[in-house]
Amino acid sequence: MQPLNASSQNNFGSQRIWLWRGWRIRYTFIRPDDAEANKAAPILLLHGFASSLEQWRHNLYPLSLQHPVYAIDLLGFGQSQKAAALFGADFWAAQIHDFWRALIGRPMILLGHSLGALVALSATSTYSEMVERLVMLALPAARQEMLSGWMQKIAITMEQRFASPLLIRPLFYFMRQPKVIRSVMKGLYTKPEKVDQPLVSMFTQPTQDRGAARTLCYLVRSRTNPDFSPITKELLSKVTVPTLMLWGKEDRVIPPTWGRKVAPMNSHVQLVELPGAGHFLYDEFPEQVNPIILDWIQQRPHL
Repeated sequence: MQPLNASSQNNFGSQRIWLWRGWRIRYTFIRPDDAEANKAAPILLLHGFASSLEQWRHNLYPLSLQHPVYAIDLLGFGQSQKAAALFGADFWAAQIHDFWRALIGRPMILLGHSLGALVALSATSTYSEMVERLVMLALPAARQEMLSGWMQKIAITMEQRFASPLLIRPLFYFMRQPKVIRSVMKGLYTKPEKVDQPLVSMFTQPTQDRGAARTLCYLVRSRTNPDFSPITKELLSKVTVPTLMLWGKEDRVIPPTWGRKVAPMNSHVQLVELPGAGHFLYDEFPEQVNPIILDWIQQRPHL
């Protein structure tokens, strides 16, 4: 494990580089000053699509007051290597399991947002021994659950046609412009004033990395594969640990109606909706989200 230089630390804990299957993976950790808190179950945070561990800028430290906290960049995102690989929920879940075995080694609380929530769910259903509790912020549906039959076949065919690098690369160079990212994020945030320069930089900087455009091509190609994600409902049915699903009521990316539909399918799942919050509730309302998560962790499971 290699430390990053001091200028890269900022307020994001002790950042390191870990090698996984020959690829460079960035992660960070913060250990509580309190000895008892340091004995509590660690929390591992998984970011959403196109994001990085910096998305937890308002969550890492508050959560670390009561638990050891880790956050990681999934392969292909953030400062992790821009690999030429076929990605998928199971692939990233294997990354998380190997990271847990190498650096954590005891039952933990797995917390993910959006794509990170899907990876956390996949990891929990496959490697149940490593997860004590599961927290999912805005869990997406699998492709098979959004479209079925002939509609799914048409969608896959169309996506495959538009997955050509000749189309993706120009779009990538357009979308990575700071003014474009700022405009898109302001449209998704319920508090547009939260879209500040550090947030925009968090999304733009990884796009400058060598191989970033190529990795996006692989990501799009992977997304057109029906095996990109198992069916969410089936994954959720396998979960036997206490699970919190936290959703913004104003989520414009993954509507909370999906959470209301799947949460009752498993008695271990508790759904909490946050009024006024959108898809990025952890960043817009950290003063509410952090206590909700910490208080829920302290609750005895309702089984």
